[in-house]
Formats: sequence, structure tokens, C-alpha cells
Amino acid sequence: CRTFGCASQFHLSEQKNFLIVLGVQATICLLYLPDPSTLGPPVSENSTVTLLIWTQPFGRYHELSDCYTLYQIGGCMLTYDRRAYTQADAVIIHHREVATGIAELPHERRPRAQKWIWMNYESPTHTPRLWDFEGVFNLTMSYRTDSDIFLPYGQLIPRVRTAKGLQTRYAQPLQGPSRSDLLRSRLVAWVVSNWKESHARVTFYYQLRQYIQVDVFGRAGLPLPRDSGSGNIVRLVRQYLFYLALENSQHTDYITEKLWNAVLAGAVPVVLGPSRKNYERFLPPEAFIHVDDFPTVRGLARYLLMLRRNPFLLRRHLDWKGGLSLHQPTFWLEHYCTACRAVRRTRGRTSVVKRLTHWFHS
Repeated sequence: CRTFGCASQFHLSEQKNFLIVLGVQATICLLYLPDPSTLGPPVSENSTVTLLIWTQPFGRYHELSDCYTLYQIGGCMLTYDRRAYTQADAVIIHHREVATGIAELPHERRPRAQKWIWMNYESPTHTPRLWDFEGVFNLTMSYRTDSDIFLPYGQLIPRVRTAKGLQTRYAQPLQGPSRSDLLRSRLVAWVVSNWKESHARVTFYYQLRQYIQVDVFGRAGLPLPRDSGSGNIVRLVRQYLFYLALENSQHTDYITEKLWNAVLAGAVPVVLGPSRKNYERFLPPEAFIHVDDFPTVRGLARYLLMLRRNPFLLRRHLDWKGGLSLHQPTFWLEHYCTACRAVRRTRGRTSVVKRLTHWFHS
């Protein structure tokens, strides 16, 4: 737990003056990534496991590297070679490929004690045919905090732990706002590639643009920088005071890189996803503005404009970063290494994931 000066919610009335409650001391607990040294009982240094990667997520090849060199996770051998199936301690299977028929589950009999790992980083809305895999897998791996193997899209880490640990090697220290950060000339940006009129976020955007200027980038807006990777998106967002971190669907713990790119860019994220309470498990309450904080979209727009005119109040949304770093996992190598570590620590124990559909949709 740590203590932040914050306002847990902001409500505006279109008939009354702004009511802003700031500077309230609130104690919250953030979900920090676990330190590898605390993840269960010690593992023998001579204990090596083989992890077979059955499907390459979205058909994109990723070169495999040494888990220890990159993430200080020892005793792992990663392979794409399906001939290693009978010797593999675990098989990691990305849901999309087997659900859409691009790939099939292994046909050979599963060796004794071998674990099958269900891996998925899409929301339930975009996860088809879950019912076909009831009672098939032994471990789940996803962004959900109640997964057997939990690795989210992003996580805050106290800087006191940056001297060691799996995630801290690649964690990026967060800085408080500079004067220029508070005086950025551009107001609101939104980068969106998956545009569907049925999405709640598109409806929200149509409403918001009636009151303030929103610069949209992607298929439905301005072209992105030539290299549209996360680094360039962060550089783009650094020109703006606010960023629309709007998820394509609203589900428990489904908080993607959209939020974390805004945090890294020093813009205040305006979020649409799970509940405010869910977001507050991952970052302080003043670190974001939730669309549900306001009875109307017009009220939200007025609040953003008010913050633009009042850098002192805007600072309250950015001052929380002291002593924290941000870790965004590398897709997908870090996921494989994290899964391998979990297999090592659960060696000799095998159970079956029951009611996969019920759990993931809960």
C-alpha cells in the first residue's frame, strides 16, 4: 500500500459551479508485479523445463531468446519444434489460432504430467468458441489478475525494486510533470485502429467531439507516424494534455496498452473500460479520468477545458508518479518465459481448468 494525495471521483453539474475535491489523502493498494523471489518455493538450479510453443500468436514469428539473459528466469528451454512434444513439460497454446481453425490441438496422447497452457490477451467479446475447450487445459495465462499465470499489459513498480527482479530490468522510470507538460498546446488525442460503429467508444467519441476538439489518428482519422509502434505513439501523445484510452469492450481487468502509453507520454488518460474500482487496482485514482465520473459527456468536456486553463489542478493528475516505474511486457517472449517459470514452480502438480467459459466471462 502507499498513500496518494488524490480525489477519487470528479462530478460536474451543468447547472452548478464545478465542485472539485482535490488533495484528499487516500490509501490504496496497487497490483504490483510479483518479485520472482517471492513466487512460491525455491526451484533447483538444475531443474530445467521444456516449453513447446504450439501456435505463434496471430501467425507472427518471434525469435526465441534465452529467458535468463533477458528476464533472469533460469532453467527454461523454449522451442517451436513440435517434434519435442513428447518430451515437453508444457505446451503453450494461443487461443485465437485453435479457436478459428488455423491450428489444431495436439493429436498425440498427452504425456503424463505435461501441462497445457491456455494463453489469451483478447477480451471475452473477442474470444470465440471458449466452450470447445472446457476441461482441456491445465493452466490459464492472461491479463486477468485471477489467471493461473498473470501478466498484464502494464504495471507500476516501486523504484526501490529496480535493482533486481524480472520486470524491473525493462521498467521505465516515470517522471512528474514539467512546466512544458502542463502547457501543451494540443488538447485531446485518440489513436484507434479497430473502428466499429457498434463500439461504445465510438458512440462516446461522437458525443465528445460535439464539445471539444479531438484529434483522431488511425484508420478513421489522421495517418499515424510511419512506424506506428508503441514508441512512436508515445511520442505522438506527448504533444497532448489528454489521451482517450478507450477499450474496444468492457470487461474485468481488460486494461490494455492504451492506458499505459498515455501514462508514459505524460498525458492524462481518459478511460472507458471496466469500472473505476477496477482501474484503481492498477494505478492511483487521480492518475486517470473515468468517463463514468461524469453524469454527461458535456460535463466531462467542460472538466477537461477547465483543467487546461488551470495547470495547478491539472498537476494533481500527473504528480503521483514519484518513486514509480512502468513495466510493459514484451509480446510474446516475456510471456513464454513467465509461463516457463510457472511450470517450473508447479512441476509435479497437474490439475484441469474447469468452466473456462464461465470464468473468463465472469
